[in-house]
Amino acid sequence: MTLVVRAVGDIMLGSTYPDSRDMPPNDGKDILKKVTPLLQNADITFGNLEGPLVEGGVTGKKGANSYAFRTPPRYGRYLKEAGFDVLSVANNHANDFGERGRNTTCKTLEDLGIAHAGKDKSDVAYLTVQGTTIAVIAFAHNQVSLNINQIAPARQAVAEATRRADVVIVSFHGGAEGTAHQHVPRRTETYFGEARGNLPLFAHAVIDAGAELVLGHGPHVVRGMEFYKDRLIAYSLGNFATYGKFGLRGETALSLVLEVQLQDRRGKSPGAFVAGRIYPIVQVGKGVPQPDPEQRVIPVVQNLSRADFGKSAPVISKDGFLAMPNPAKKR
Repeated sequence: MTLVVRAVGDIMLGSTYPDSRDMPPNDGKDILKKVTPLLQNADITFGNLEGPLVEGGVTGKKGANSYAFRTPPRYGRYLKEAGFDVLSVANNHANDFGERGRNTTCKTLEDLGIAHAGKDKSDVAYLTVQGTTIAVIAFAHNQVSLNINQIAPARQAVAEATRRADVVIVSFHGGAEGTAHQHVPRRTETYFGEARGNLPLFAHAVIDAGAELVLGHGPHVVRGMEFYKDRLIAYSLGNFATYGKFGLRGETALSLVLEVQLQDRRGKSPGAFVAGRIYPIVQVGKGVPQPDPEQRVIPVVQNLSRADFGKSAPVISKDGFLAMPNPAKKR
């Protein structure tokens, strides 16, 4: 009667741009090995693919604050072997090597049997598990994908997906970046002059339109979670496997695998929250994720959720189990 979703944040397994000095040892074969048991044991495993899978090409990014990623397409098999079923390609690095990079990325994923969402405004992933059809819609703050700053089209996209799917999951890439931006403001966030979404406004709007689960990423740190109309919103799942090009110190190295159990189509309310759990992860070295025996991310998520969302925050146990607040706050 339940659908088990496991979700992670940003994934970038190594970049050959501008050169290969930060590429992982053993050609990347070992990056995901220690977290694979957590990723494979789910009905759907989701992540955000931060950057294209492509060889060569010229990036259009310029300026001191512009970083471009380029991961070899052969690394796609590591994502498949680890257990990923669907990946967002809606983010500020998916277009680092233009349309060719986007096309090569999606062709690589398709050949591996991994679904993708967010290549363009019409790219919605549909998966069927246990007879339940799940739609995954991905938003970002660019003009290629559906845009988190455009609320009316977001509502429309979700409403359309609800007509085809039993359960709708929304992914978004948004918010300012870094440890100074772990709290979720109730206004439009800007970073390097870009509008990166009024995230509570966006998340509430897509739930109003029919989404059952909202998964955020982009700030490169974890953020708090809340329930809205009994639906869970995770505002940032942080860095998950970001090798070589990211500063991984303190809270930027903390991550998680978020498990959410939802009612499948056999339940009275398909998509309704049943249970959840945080599996703590930490990136070590230049960006290799592994389970964190110290469970450091759990109190971080607890404290951020309480501070930002009060009575709407999930109840999170010391071992990372999630429950709805009692009674659930509806706004």
